[in-house]
Amino acid sequence: MKIYLDVIIFINFFFDFVLLFGVNYLLKLRKSLIRLVIGSIIGGLSILSLFISLNSFSLFILKIIISMIIILVTFGLQNFFKNYLYFYILSIFLGGAMYLVNNTFSYKNIGLIFFHDGLSINFFIMIIITPIIIYLYIKERTNYKNSYSNKYNIDIYIGNKKYELNGYLDTGNTLKDPYKNRDVIIINNKIIDFNKLKIIYVPYKTISDNGLIKCIKPDKVIINKIEFKNCLIGNSNNNFNIDNSDCILPNRFKESLL
Repeated sequence: MKIYLDVIIFINFFFDFVLLFGVNYLLKLRKSLIRLVIGSIIGGLSILSLFISLNSFSLFILKIIISMIIILVTFGLQNFFKNYLYFYILSIFLGGAMYLVNNTFSYKNIGLIFFHDGLSINFFIMIIITPIIIYLYIKERTNYKNSYSNKYNIDIYIGNKKYELNGYLDTGNTLKDPYKNRDVIIINNKIIDFNKLKIIYVPYKTISDNGLIKCIKPDKVIINKIEFKNCLIGNSNNNFNIDNSDCILPNRFKESLL
Protein backbone atom coordinates (compact mmCIF):
# COMPACT_ATOMS: atom_id res chain seq x y z
CA MET A 1 0.00 0.00 0.00
CA LYS A 2 1.35 3.42 -0.97
CA ILE A 3 0.69 6.68 0.78
CA TYR A 4 0.60 9.71 -1.52
CA LEU A 5 1.56 12.57 0.81
CA ASP A 6 0.77 15.29 -1.74
CA VAL A 7 -2.69 13.82 -2.32
CA ILE A 8 -3.35 13.63 1.43
CA ILE A 9 -2.39 17.29 1.88
CA PHE A 10 -4.55 18.32 -1.10
CA ILE A 11 -7.58 16.41 0.21
CA ASN A 12 -7.28 18.04 3.63
CA PHE A 13 -6.78 21.45 2.02
CA PHE A 14 -9.84 20.93 -0.18
CA PHE A 15 -12.12 19.75 2.66
CA ASP A 16 -10.96 22.55 4.98
CA PHE A 17 -11.56 25.13 2.26
CA VAL A 18 -15.11 23.84 1.67
CA LEU A 19 -15.81 23.92 5.43
CA LEU A 20 -14.35 27.41 5.91
CA PHE A 21 -16.22 28.68 2.86
CA GLY A 22 -19.41 27.17 4.31
CA VAL A 23 -18.92 28.89 7.68
CA ASN A 24 -18.08 32.16 5.94
CA TYR A 25 -21.24 31.99 3.83
CA LEU A 26 -23.55 30.67 6.53
CA LEU A 27 -22.60 33.32 9.10
CA LYS A 28 -22.20 36.06 6.46
CA LEU A 29 -18.69 36.91 7.66
CA ARG A 30 -17.48 38.26 4.29
CA LYS A 31 -13.87 37.19 4.79
CA SER A 32 -11.58 37.41 1.79
CA LEU A 33 -10.68 34.44 -0.40
CA ILE A 34 -7.03 34.85 0.60
CA ARG A 35 -7.84 34.30 4.28
CA LEU A 36 -9.90 31.22 3.40
CA VAL A 37 -7.02 29.83 1.38
CA ILE A 38 -4.45 30.53 4.12
CA GLY A 39 -6.65 28.83 6.70
CA SER A 40 -7.12 25.87 4.35
CA ILE A 41 -3.36 25.58 3.79
CA ILE A 42 -2.83 25.37 7.55
CA GLY A 43 -5.51 22.70 7.69
CA GLY A 44 -3.96 20.81 4.80
CA LEU A 45 -0.49 20.81 6.34
CA SER A 46 -1.89 19.78 9.73
CA ILE A 47 -2.15 16.21 8.42
CA LEU A 48 1.63 16.01 8.91
CA SER A 49 0.96 15.87 12.66
CA LEU A 50 -0.06 12.23 12.14
CA PHE A 51 3.57 11.41 11.52
CA ILE A 52 4.63 12.81 14.91
CA SER A 53 5.06 10.25 17.64
CA LEU A 54 2.31 11.27 20.07
CA ASN A 55 -0.16 9.38 22.21
CA SER A 56 -3.89 9.61 21.43
CA PHE A 57 -4.64 12.30 24.00
CA SER A 58 -1.74 14.53 22.94
CA LEU A 59 -2.75 14.15 19.30
CA PHE A 60 -6.33 15.10 20.19
CA ILE A 61 -5.15 18.25 21.98
CA LEU A 62 -2.89 19.13 19.06
CA LYS A 63 -5.80 18.83 16.62
CA ILE A 64 -7.91 21.16 18.76
CA ILE A 65 -5.11 23.73 18.89
CA ILE A 66 -4.58 23.54 15.11
CA SER A 67 -8.31 23.96 14.44
CA MET A 68 -8.33 27.01 16.73
CA ILE A 69 -5.41 28.48 14.79
CA ILE A 70 -7.30 27.86 11.54
CA ILE A 71 -10.35 29.74 12.83
CA LEU A 72 -8.26 32.61 14.20
CA VAL A 73 -6.27 33.02 10.98
CA THR A 74 -9.37 32.82 8.79
CA PHE A 75 -12.01 34.72 10.77
CA GLY A 76 -10.13 36.58 13.50
CA LEU A 77 -10.91 36.78 17.22
CA GLN A 78 -14.40 38.30 16.93
CA ASN A 79 -17.15 35.70 17.61
CA PHE A 80 -14.41 33.08 17.84
CA PHE A 81 -16.38 30.42 19.71
CA LYS A 82 -19.39 30.76 17.40
CA ASN A 83 -17.20 30.41 14.31
CA TYR A 84 -15.38 27.47 15.93
CA LEU A 85 -18.68 25.76 16.77
CA TYR A 86 -20.06 26.11 13.26
CA PHE A 87 -16.81 24.83 11.78
CA TYR A 88 -17.18 21.61 13.78
CA ILE A 89 -20.91 21.33 13.10
CA LEU A 90 -20.22 21.43 9.36
CA SER A 91 -17.32 19.01 9.81
CA ILE A 92 -19.50 16.50 11.65
CA PHE A 93 -22.29 16.83 9.09
CA LEU A 94 -19.90 16.47 6.15
CA GLY A 95 -18.11 13.51 7.75
CA GLY A 96 -21.39 11.69 8.36
CA ALA A 97 -22.65 12.40 4.84
CA MET A 98 -19.36 11.22 3.30
CA TYR A 99 -19.43 8.04 5.37
CA LEU A 100 -22.97 7.33 4.19
CA VAL A 101 -22.11 7.96 0.53
CA ASN A 102 -18.90 5.93 0.75
CA ASN A 103 -20.68 2.91 2.26
CA THR A 104 -23.70 3.19 0.00
CA PHE A 105 -21.96 3.41 -3.36
CA SER A 106 -18.75 1.46 -2.73
CA TYR A 107 -18.44 -2.25 -3.42
CA LYS A 108 -15.19 -2.34 -1.44
CA ASN A 109 -14.16 -0.61 1.72
CA ILE A 110 -11.73 1.76 -0.01
CA GLY A 111 -10.38 4.61 2.12
CA LEU A 112 -10.42 8.21 1.05
CA ILE A 113 -6.83 8.99 2.13
CA PHE A 114 -4.81 5.87 1.40
CA PHE A 115 -4.73 4.60 -2.18
CA HIS A 116 -3.52 1.36 -3.70
CA ASP A 117 -2.45 1.23 -7.34
CA GLY A 118 -3.49 4.78 -8.06
CA LEU A 119 -6.33 7.03 -6.99
CA SER A 120 -9.61 5.33 -6.10
CA ILE A 121 -12.85 6.34 -7.78
CA ASN A 122 -14.08 7.43 -4.34
CA PHE A 123 -11.60 10.29 -4.41
CA PHE A 124 -13.13 11.79 -7.53
CA ILE A 125 -16.66 11.18 -6.25
CA MET A 126 -15.93 13.01 -3.00
CA ILE A 127 -14.24 15.93 -4.74
CA ILE A 128 -17.45 16.44 -6.72
CA ILE A 129 -19.99 15.63 -4.01
CA THR A 130 -18.44 17.47 -1.04
CA PRO A 131 -19.37 21.02 -2.19
CA ILE A 132 -22.85 19.74 -3.11
CA ILE A 133 -23.36 18.30 0.39
CA ILE A 134 -22.27 21.55 2.07
CA TYR A 135 -24.39 23.62 -0.33
CA LEU A 136 -27.52 21.56 0.37
CA TYR A 137 -26.94 21.75 4.12
CA ILE A 138 -26.46 25.53 4.06
CA LYS A 139 -29.47 26.04 1.81
CA GLU A 140 -31.74 23.88 3.97
CA ARG A 141 -30.56 25.47 7.19
CA THR A 142 -31.03 28.97 5.76
CA ASN A 143 -34.56 28.11 4.61
CA TYR A 144 -35.32 26.63 8.03
CA LYS A 145 -33.99 29.70 9.80
CA ASN A 146 -35.89 32.11 7.56
CA SER A 147 -39.09 30.13 7.97
CA TYR A 148 -39.04 29.60 11.72
CA SER A 149 -37.74 33.05 12.56
CA ASN A 150 -41.10 34.33 11.27
CA LYS A 151 -43.20 31.96 13.41
CA TYR A 152 -44.66 33.06 16.73
CA ASN A 153 -46.96 31.83 19.48
CA ILE A 154 -49.95 34.15 19.82
CA ASP A 155 -52.51 34.56 22.59
CA ILE A 156 -55.70 36.36 21.61
CA TYR A 157 -58.07 37.47 24.37
CA ILE A 158 -61.71 38.12 23.55
CA GLY A 159 -64.09 38.46 26.48
CA ASN A 160 -63.49 35.55 28.84
CA LYS A 161 -61.91 33.40 26.12
CA LYS A 162 -58.28 32.91 25.26
CA TYR A 163 -57.18 31.58 21.87
CA GLU A 164 -53.69 30.10 21.63
CA LEU A 165 -52.60 30.18 17.98
CA ASN A 166 -49.53 29.76 15.81
CA GLY A 167 -48.78 32.85 13.75
CA TYR A 168 -46.63 33.57 10.73
CA LEU A 169 -45.26 37.06 10.13
CA ASP A 170 -45.91 37.83 6.48
CA THR A 171 -44.20 40.89 5.01
CA GLY A 172 -46.97 40.96 2.40
CA ASN A 173 -49.70 41.56 4.97
CA THR A 174 -50.06 45.36 5.04
CA LEU A 175 -53.83 45.35 5.57
CA LYS A 176 -55.14 48.16 7.77
CA ASP A 177 -58.58 49.48 8.54
CA PRO A 178 -59.21 52.89 6.96
CA TYR A 179 -60.90 54.26 10.08
CA LYS A 180 -58.23 54.16 12.79
CA ASN A 181 -55.24 52.81 10.86
CA ARG A 182 -55.22 49.55 12.84
CA ASP A 183 -53.24 46.54 11.59
CA VAL A 184 -55.19 43.37 10.82
CA ILE A 185 -54.23 39.87 11.94
CA ILE A 186 -55.80 37.42 9.51
CA ILE A 187 -56.87 34.12 11.05
CA ASN A 188 -58.15 30.89 9.54
CA ASN A 189 -61.90 30.58 9.05
CA LYS A 190 -64.03 29.27 11.95
CA ILE A 191 -61.35 29.52 14.64
CA ILE A 192 -63.32 32.32 16.29
CA ASP A 193 -67.10 32.62 16.08
CA PHE A 194 -67.60 36.12 14.67
CA ASN A 195 -71.42 35.89 14.68
CA LYS A 196 -71.75 36.87 18.34
CA LEU A 197 -69.29 39.76 18.18
CA LYS A 198 -69.33 43.33 16.90
CA ILE A 199 -68.16 43.24 13.29
CA ILE A 200 -65.95 45.85 11.65
CA TYR A 201 -65.78 45.57 7.87
CA VAL A 202 -62.39 46.41 6.39
CA PRO A 203 -61.90 46.73 2.62
CA TYR A 204 -59.10 44.73 1.04
CA LYS A 205 -57.64 44.49 -2.42
CA THR A 206 -55.31 41.88 -3.91
CA ILE A 207 -54.05 41.24 -7.42
CA SER A 208 -56.92 38.86 -8.16
CA ASP A 209 -59.63 39.89 -5.72
CA ASN A 210 -61.14 42.67 -3.64
CA GLY A 211 -63.95 43.02 -1.14
CA LEU A 212 -64.66 43.35 2.58
CA ILE A 213 -63.20 41.23 5.36
CA LYS A 214 -64.98 40.71 8.68
CA CYS A 215 -62.92 41.97 11.59
CA ILE A 216 -63.33 42.23 15.35
CA LYS A 217 -61.53 44.21 18.04
CA PRO A 218 -59.82 41.86 20.55
CA ASP A 219 -59.31 42.85 24.16
CA LYS A 220 -55.61 42.23 23.74
CA VAL A 221 -53.11 40.23 21.70
CA ILE A 222 -49.88 38.95 23.23
CA ILE A 223 -46.97 37.80 21.06
CA ASN A 224 -43.66 36.85 22.69
CA LYS A 225 -44.80 38.56 25.90
CA ILE A 226 -45.40 41.79 23.96
CA GLU A 227 -48.93 43.17 24.12
CA PHE A 228 -50.59 44.59 21.02
CA LYS A 229 -53.81 46.55 21.53
CA ASN A 230 -54.20 48.69 18.43
CA CYS A 231 -55.05 45.87 16.03
CA LEU A 232 -57.97 43.92 14.60
CA ILE A 233 -58.62 40.23 13.99
CA GLY A 234 -59.77 39.49 10.42
CA ASN A 235 -61.63 36.30 9.51
CA SER A 236 -60.30 34.71 6.30
CA ASN A 237 -62.99 33.38 3.97
CA ASN A 238 -60.76 30.42 3.15
CA ASN A 239 -58.44 28.36 5.29
CA PHE A 240 -54.74 28.76 4.52
CA ASN A 241 -51.74 26.64 5.45
CA ILE A 242 -48.45 28.49 5.86
CA ASP A 243 -46.06 26.31 7.87
CA ASN A 244 -48.97 25.01 9.98
CA SER A 245 -49.88 28.52 11.11
CA ASP A 246 -53.35 29.59 12.18
CA CYS A 247 -52.97 33.27 11.43
CA ILE A 248 -50.96 35.78 9.42
CA LEU A 249 -49.38 38.66 11.29
CA PRO A 250 -49.04 42.15 9.82
CA ASN A 251 -45.71 43.28 8.50
CA ARG A 252 -45.59 46.24 10.92
CA PHE A 253 -45.42 43.88 13.90
CA LYS A 254 -41.90 42.97 12.80
CA GLU A 255 -40.46 46.17 14.28
CA SER A 256 -41.76 45.32 17.75
CA LEU A 257 -40.87 41.61 17.59
CA LEU A 258 -37.23 42.00 16.56
